Amino acid sequence: MSNVLENIKKQAGLLNKHIVLPEGEDKRVVRAAAEAVKENIARITLLGNLDEIKTANPEIDLSGVNVVDPATNSKTDAYAEMLFNARKGKINKKTSQPEFATVEDAKANILKDLTMYGALMLKAGDVDGLVSGACHSTANTLRPGLQVIKTKAGVPLVSSCFVMLAPENGNIYCPEGVFIYGDCGLNQNPNSEELAYIAISSAESAKEIVGIEPRVAFLSHSSKGSARHADVDKVTAAVAKCKELAPDLKADGEFQLDCAIVPAIAKSKAPNSEIAGQANVLIFPDLDAGNIGYKLTERLGGFMALGPICQGFAKPINDLSRGCSSDDVKAVIAITALQAK
Repeated sequence: MSNVLENIKKQAGLLNKHIVLPEGEDKRVVRAAAEAVKENIARITLLGNLDEIKTANPEIDLSGVNVVDPATNSKTDAYAEMLFNARKGKINKKTSQPEFATVEDAKANILKDLTMYGALMLKAGDVDGLVSGACHSTANTLRPGLQVIKTKAGVPLVSSCFVMLAPENGNIYCPEGVFIYGDCGLNQNPNSEELAYIAISSAESAKEIVGIEPRVAFLSHSSKGSARHADVDKVTAAVAKCKELAPDLKADGEFQLDCAIVPAIAKSKAPNSEIAGQANVLIFPDLDAGNIGYKLTERLGGFMALGPICQGFAKPINDLSRGCSSDDVKAVIAITALQAK
């Protein structure tokens, strides 16, 4: 797994992208910011008050890290106006009043919500990507993205994937050392069309992040009609929709997991499929299956799980686990940089 991860960091460094980290109050994030700069993974802007960050982290060398204090930054007023215009006409469901009555209201909001501040920096083109969530909820990280960054043209939903890195001694069913799993973090019960878009986004992530040619398997408890159920029908319809939307993408299903990744099983269960037995992008039918699947792979299979990595935003935004380490933050910084290329 170290070779794949080191290659991700190396490839990110070649791009020299600029990533904003809104959580300057979190020691893990501050450490990751400093190390990401020293290791040439990306250029980093950390949000917060420089004196407060230095006082809280006297052992961390922040030379090379750009620290921006929203309270004194000359661009804060422009970001506030950008937010005001982006949300004009939107009503706060709790108060039934406009979200922001004035630009000053928008400014007060972004001085408290630094993830939104970072998203506005991203929208303005002042940074290339955003990584947050070490000490904030997933909702707090994704809401600014959905409100001001929006989804890519032609992509109707934001989804997620996990980059699953094989253990040091390898895995016979993972010859490339990595799987992409989607969606294991965001969409509870996607319909057929949504599942197709998740697959297309996950295939794009496979190419962008780890540089592999995607071979997409739609997973089910059935392989090529071996079982009949509405849940199976959903997956087969998703395969058909995926082929309609992305005819050049190598994708097939429905497959049981063993049929998707075990060549010997694939020969008997799906002998006419070019994907069966050699899939490297696995699409789960719902969030329950995806969450259970990635954690089984991680805990019993010894894989390293990087994610959830967000897919579908017009510009890259990624959410961290609140249990993350500084090394996890660096890995997500690198992935975010690769998504920005």
